[in-house]
Amino acid sequence: MVNLLDFDVDGIQDWFAQLGEKAFRARQVLRWMHRFGEDDFERMTDVAKSLRVKLAEEAEIRGPVPVRDSIAADGTRKWLLDVGNGNAVETVFIPEAGRGTLCISSQVGCALDCSFCSTGKQGFNRNLSTAEIIGQLWHANRALGAVKIPGAADAGERVISNVVLMGMGEPLANFDNVVAALKLMLDDNAYGLSRRRVTVSTSGIVPAMDRLRDTVPVALAVSLHAPNDALRDQLVPINAKYPLKELMAACRRYLEKAPRDFITFEYVMLDGVNDSDADARALLALTRDVPCKFNLIPFNPFPESGYRRSSPARVRRFQEILMAANIVSTVRKTRGDDIDAACGQLAGQVRDKSRRAAAPRHPVIKVTPTTGNVAGTPEVHR
Repeated sequence: MVNLLDFDVDGIQDWFAQLGEKAFRARQVLRWMHRFGEDDFERMTDVAKSLRVKLAEEAEIRGPVPVRDSIAADGTRKWLLDVGNGNAVETVFIPEAGRGTLCISSQVGCALDCSFCSTGKQGFNRNLSTAEIIGQLWHANRALGAVKIPGAADAGERVISNVVLMGMGEPLANFDNVVAALKLMLDDNAYGLSRRRVTVSTSGIVPAMDRLRDTVPVALAVSLHAPNDALRDQLVPINAKYPLKELMAACRRYLEKAPRDFITFEYVMLDGVNDSDADARALLALTRDVPCKFNLIPFNPFPESGYRRSSPARVRRFQEILMAANIVSTVRKTRGDDIDAACGQLAGQVRDKSRRAAAPRHPVIKVTPTTGNVAGTPEVHR
């Protein structure tokens, strides 16, 4: 059976054409699936009876199966969703005044092995399909009672107003499936979100950043976490392939078509590793030609991470240095940490195929930002 959640707008129209059906029929079904959250063809009342029978024989609408549904004290909600063969991914809804943000996963595990990330500790199994990516939004809308009622006028604020691909995995390493899901998020027959309200977070896969700019340029967040190549090589290993000079150039190119006039740089604050005054000044030098804002993220600990969270005073001082240079800098509020739903804590269930999860970590060596020379005794995190 063909899972219709696997199709973006063009794909479902092509599939309907193969059935001998017109494009408007595909758009009808698309609305029923995504706007109304329907998974039963028989209840699609404005679709011809003969087509409903044909669809029931040929296709299905199969969303992810929830394994666990957890709600934090602050209202953050996390679903563990089964994606088969002993694997499960996590999706997080963060309610705030005036908006609701859904954090979506794009892979089972992650192959990039960032040293401070719980997901990376588990290794990597596979990419998620389009149905498994968009299915997280589809499921969350249904679970939150946020699906629209057929025939009712569109009114009021959305329960899920923003979507961020910041969950498990590196979105741009699963480019085609992520782009298909993005197109559904933006399409008026599906979720109708603004490009400004959909954000892809990347660790810096430069060629894919250029492809995203030319294909579906949504808002972009870059996981930076270090002001120089020597330290970033240790924290974010993909930097060895796409170093900071190339990454900053890609950010400038992306802004040519971006829906916002800035790049968001995410920066996890690690005590004694990347949080000094000198690190902040080096960041200003690194990003001086890139219109940007900084999202400073207090490190969320997990077992055997080997890192400590920077103190609130240190985070404030770091923020002050950036803001004194007229760089907008916010400190991300930790949400859902009592159910392990905070940034860097998503782990899910991963049957690791990379055999990396059990491998020892490389030591992280603190480097003087302004010179690139090793500063004193190496600081090792195990």
